Amino acid sequence: MTDENHDNPHEADLLNAMTLSTAEKKEYMATAGQSKPSDEKTASREDVIEALKTVCDPEIMINIWDMGLVYDIRIADNGNIDIDMTLTAPGCPVAGILPQQAADAVALVEGTGIVTVKIVWEPAWSMERLSEDARAMMELF
Repeated sequence: MTDENHDNPHEADLLNAMTLSTAEKKEYMATAGQSKPSDEKTASREDVIEALKTVCDPEIMINIWDMGLVYDIRIADNGNIDIDMTLTAPGCPVAGILPQQAADAVALVEGTGIVTVKIVWEPAWSMERLSEDARAMMELF
């Protein structure tokens, strides 16, 4: 592990979780944000998706939304947001940073409260989840 990986205290937990069997995998979550004022309008799903599109896999420069890494977005009336996402592979070298980057990006959206991004392992990610834009970009590589 390099010194730069020490910036994310959860990275070791996530990397450990990726080496376990499906039955043994630990739950990994990244959080960001704070409680939303009750008089503030709650963020829309579209605004959350736009924020997720700002988070890219640095190796291929395609955002996590178009990569199909985001499986579910749940927005509560109080502005708290729960996001389930996955990774392209258990050994993904940016696994320790993408979930926190997603939580941080969504937390910047007006009308959000506490943002929780949970890594899920089922179903496994596949190329079929790529958006048409992502497929076109992949052809460039």
